[in-house]
Amino acid sequence: MITPTPWPAEAIWEQVFPLLPDFTVEVLPEIDSSNSELMRRARAGQHEATLLVAERQTAGRGRMGRVWQSQPGDSLTFSLSLSLAPQDWSGLSLAVGLSLAESLHPGVQLKWPNDLWFEDRKIGGILVEAASMAGRSQVVVGVGLNIRPRGADGLNTPPAALTELLPDLTGPACLARVALPLIQTLLTFESEGFAPLKGRFESRDALKGRQVHTSDGQVGEALGVGTTGALRLQTDAGVQEIHSAEISVRPFPVSDPKP
Repeated sequence: MITPTPWPAEAIWEQVFPLLPDFTVEVLPEIDSSNSELMRRARAGQHEATLLVAERQTAGRGRMGRVWQSQPGDSLTFSLSLSLAPQDWSGLSLAVGLSLAESLHPGVQLKWPNDLWFEDRKIGGILVEAASMAGRSQVVVGVGLNIRPRGADGLNTPPAALTELLPDLTGPACLARVALPLIQTLLTFESEGFAPLKGRFESRDALKGRQVHTSDGQVGEALGVGTTGALRLQTDAGVQEIHSAEISVRPFPVSDPKP
């Protein structure tokens, strides 16, 4: 019988405590959704900074209502709840993705607005939600990362796994790599916004320079992102900026640049 790797909850708490004295780390064997749980707590008036890890999610959620499947050992799923008050929320999910990618591996790319890719396959996703209660804004950042290979059934984008890049990686080791840098990035974003991160994001941009199509019918060349994180798209009608995360963007295959 293989002994599960212990989660580095205490070590992460010790790293983060100087930045967030009310910080807590929780690891649950099973929950419906770590994001849903932290949103319930925020709406109930609980505003402590919390990192909630779910070894298994029975109703994990992705962007636009998509289901995120999670099994122990195969993936890392966690949510982070913080009180933030940035002047501009634009680009927050891009900042999260950048932090994760830089903590993981040089081969991890970013697909606007909130997916992590490797070789045009999805290695992880981000779901950012916010609750405003009594004049306070509580943001909940949900992260799902594929640790081991998984089947592609029911997925729009073929999956990749972090063990393709880091063969010995486990969920606990992955969490130890990403937790502190992610919190530091969020606190910096609160004061500085996305603009200082633009160049670093574009260095990992999986879409820049490629022909793409959007769920609202636009076709063009992705030009990178603006200072607020909007996707800039060169179309026949000129340069368009896509701000809404509800619009899905996908590249054409290299051999089929336009329909």
